[in-house]
Amino acid sequence: MVRPAVCLALCVAASPAAACRLALLLALDVSSSVDATEDQLQRGGLVAALTAPEVRAAFFATDDPVALAVYEWSGRYNQEVVLDWTLIDGPAALLDAAETVAASKRSHNEFPTAMGYALGFGAEMLGRAPECLYRTIDMAGDGQNNEGFGPQLAYREFPFDEVTVNGLVVNAAEFTSETMLIEFYEREVLRGPGAFLEVAQGFEDYERAMRRKLERELTPPIIGSLDTGQRGG
Repeated sequence: MVRPAVCLALCVAASPAAACRLALLLALDVSSSVDATEDQLQRGGLVAALTAPEVRAAFFATDDPVALAVYEWSGRYNQEVVLDWTLIDGPAALLDAAETVAASKRSHNEFPTAMGYALGFGAEMLGRAPECLYRTIDMAGDGQNNEGFGPQLAYREFPFDEVTVNGLVVNAAEFTSETMLIEFYEREVLRGPGAFLEVAQGFEDYERAMRRKLERELTPPIIGSLDTGQRGG
């Protein structure tokens, strides 16, 4: 009798070859609640996380590359690509991607938090990503949706089939609305099998939270563990 984990492994091996194992799209919040210093901390934190030894190791844990892209978002019509789709097929490509983010300039600073529109933009970006086995969007932010439609409507109206949405909450808790931000992400933003939330305690903690999240996302799943009958921790 073929065990489920073995069957899954055989099915994956028999499927058409993909250009990469994961299309990873990172979304940065540049709404008006994020000041200039905080934006520098998140942008620099992302660069530091991308080049951290444990994240580099996760990028190259297998021979199959990862496709990476980054965009920033705020108001309903205020999304800009920071790093277009780049196949991370070696250390030089990863360094080039990090340098592109490091050299980027904030596109907007005075618009509200239109997360539904941001997710719609992300879905369209994923639509032109390289063919990959898995697709993931990361929504990083320090506030709840306060303009236009919310995440749940975006998930109904845009192509999110087989897309995982993870979150990174910057839990500054400077305003009443931010104290409920974790609950909002858990209820409205996270989507798909295995979706998870990472929390940064302020923008000073952004690098650590991003590093942990990227390492978790990029580490290849252990297929055999699906047959253990145990829940993940």
